[in-house]
Amino acid sequence: MINVGIVGAAGYSGLELVKLLLNHSEVTITKLFGNSTVGNFIEEVHPALRGMISLEIQQFSVPELEDVDVLFVALPSGQSMNIIAEAYEAGVKIIDLGGDFRLNDISEYKKYYKHDHLTPELLEKAVYGLSEWNEEEIQNASLVSNPGCYPTSVQLPLIPLLKNGLLEDELISIVSYSGTSGAGKSVTSNMIFSEVNESVRAYKVGNHQHIPEIKQYLEKFGGVKSDFSFVPHLLPITRGIYTTIHAKVKPGVTETEINDAYQSSYSDKPFIRLIAPAVPEIKDVLNTNFCDISFKLLDNNTLVIFSTIDNLVKGAAGQAIQNMNIMFGFQQTEGLLKCNKKKSLQTK
Repeated sequence: MINVGIVGAAGYSGLELVKLLLNHSEVTITKLFGNSTVGNFIEEVHPALRGMISLEIQQFSVPELEDVDVLFVALPSGQSMNIIAEAYEAGVKIIDLGGDFRLNDISEYKKYYKHDHLTPELLEKAVYGLSEWNEEEIQNASLVSNPGCYPTSVQLPLIPLLKNGLLEDELISIVSYSGTSGAGKSVTSNMIFSEVNESVRAYKVGNHQHIPEIKQYLEKFGGVKSDFSFVPHLLPITRGIYTTIHAKVKPGVTETEINDAYQSSYSDKPFIRLIAPAVPEIKDVLNTNFCDISFKLLDNNTLVIFSTIDNLVKGAAGQAIQNMNIMFGFQQTEGLLKCNKKKSLQTK
């Protein structure tokens, strides 16, 4: 049994962490930390937790970490660096759900996140937590940087194809759609209901903070540099991400080779569902840690790839818990999935 602390428990990802961890047989939630919610009990902030947990939200301090084995930090990028540095110095394992430790290059970080990195000395200590592709490093990590939601939905379907050399060296077009919870609880005029409802809009075109993350880790795990465009869109829904990718395959590449690349990469991965020829839908992954992947090979050697995830689960809290399970030697499905039989999940 391990003791867990959560920084940012009042946010959307914090709520998902609490709900999922309450179902984890190897975990006790012992500390909840916040800022504006300090002094409140978690069930007052999130009434959905009434009767499930009653724990006061505290101001973060190192002495409060004495009995904590792993600390989840679910804060907006730029707000977690000093907290993580203090926790790391105290010898606590950390899983950061923000973007502060995903990039190797601090100049890229400043360019896309619009502020300086305050603890660059920890960047080389951080391990990227793309669970299906970095398990060995995650096992031995003290600081795991959880992937962004968009990068998770992009990297999982693309890496097997890049790694197996199936794609031409041409521009890959990536178009993603996300629910409004991806923006967190910050209140801005363009995020209120009357502005979002019954509309779809692109945003941060060409300067989204997940662009360098996608670039860095497609190269790391796919083995090649990829030229791509990435255009995110906001959907008038609460949660979920839908990603559609267009790429050119090399001459002679068949659907069987594409399917084999996915099967060889993911046949033993419990949270990847390969559903081709069906087309995935957001509603089928909501409140789960699954990533559904499908594809269609067109006559002109254009490959259309689809992926869906829940941005708050596989794109945040669920993948963070999956990484915790890897770090502490638990089954990856613990707290996330009751059925461990892969055959019941995989569609051929």
